[in-house]
Amino acid sequence: MADLSQIVKAYDVRGVVPDQWDEALAELFGAAFARITGADAIVTGHDMRPSSPGLSRAFARGAAALGVDVTEIGLCSTDELYFASGALGLPGAMFTASHNPAQYNGIKMCRAGAAPVGQDTGLADIRALVERWTETGAPEPAATPGTIAARDVLGDYAKHLRGLVDLSGIRPLKVVVDAGNGMGGHTVPTVLDGLPTELDAMYFELDGTFPNHEANPLDPKNLVDLQARVREVGADIGLAFDGDADRCFVIDENGDPVPPSAITALVAARELAKHPGGTVIHNLITSWSVPEVVKEHGGKAVRTRVGHSFIKEEMARTGAIFGGEHSAHYYFRDFWNADTGMLAAMHVLAALGGQDEPLSRLVAQYDRYAASGEINSTVADQAGRAAAVKAAYADRDDVQLDELDGLTVTAADWWFNLRASNTEPLLRLNVEARDEQTVARIRDEVLSVVRA
Repeated sequence: MADLSQIVKAYDVRGVVPDQWDEALAELFGAAFARITGADAIVTGHDMRPSSPGLSRAFARGAAALGVDVTEIGLCSTDELYFASGALGLPGAMFTASHNPAQYNGIKMCRAGAAPVGQDTGLADIRALVERWTETGAPEPAATPGTIAARDVLGDYAKHLRGLVDLSGIRPLKVVVDAGNGMGGHTVPTVLDGLPTELDAMYFELDGTFPNHEANPLDPKNLVDLQARVREVGADIGLAFDGDADRCFVIDENGDPVPPSAITALVAARELAKHPGGTVIHNLITSWSVPEVVKEHGGKAVRTRVGHSFIKEEMARTGAIFGGEHSAHYYFRDFWNADTGMLAAMHVLAALGGQDEPLSRLVAQYDRYAASGEINSTVADQAGRAAAVKAAYADRDDVQLDELDGLTVTAADWWFNLRASNTEPLLRLNVEARDEQTVARIRDEVLSVVRA
């Protein structure tokens, strides 16, 4: 029996090709996906990595062999695949490794309507079937195999997004977009076509070897080129997408990154204007600004664990209109509760272009606190070091502790969260306070225990 423990993660399949998985395994995943979803038809898409077309087609063959019809939308962003799943009412599979290096690839799977497939919602069952079939052989094919047909949905995807955010009346904006040689280079030109935006395109050539920089805007070194370009051309805004373009990072006119929490608050305010009294989901390491802004705009803020499956579950449970994470994932009820960096970017463009202030001044009202950013510490004993930090604060009267996701310690003027990585021997620390000096003091206080 194959051991898939290294490639089947909490929310997706991810690993090195062909060392950890290949087209033969992708074919079995396709068959297992068809069996577990029980669908008569599915939709697939893939990013620009060299291995993606072959893996995607193998997956389609596996599903078709069991009698399932497959619609292939080909090159697409992850949120374009979610659009196809939602609009067509079909389970979907996206072949991408997001921001990982070129030798990686993976599968993000969803049920019809872009509902997530994770460990507890089908992924564990899919893994079990694939493991069994690698030992016993592929399942018996259906008497009548399914069809495999191509369909282009890029135009429909762009039309849907433009129906959710009206950019036609904004003032002209100079927009620099760094696609990182990823799928933003495929979707952005179509979505922004004909709008009052002057597009300055960086690294739009689809190239899964990532010749310019990693397609991971969460790492500051991958924003340097965009920041320089924004300053050089005097742009109003810079946008950076990750490899599969489901996340979007924003740079202001000075070349400074806008914290994703500020974008979450800005978009939440706009969505609440459309849906008064609505619920907004935020994970527990977004800024205090987010629930404050939600409350100020008449909404209800709901705090949840980090991770898209938790966000999507809470959105479905509460009927939330919007959700945001510190990692620049943005989720919309109007987009089947799925995450789409493109729609978030359009909200920012609409807000910026609907008034005369520069972006830095516009977002200042949503960026109210000092923050450390995520600080990683490599530790041999994650549980032991986290317990030591908890013990250091447990007896203090001026703080509150909770363990919704890791350890969160909250005082009147600051808070921190310490979480263990699921995949690496790391503890991740985030600190926020009313001023930089307090951030530095709490950061050093906690790290002295973590790294003791």
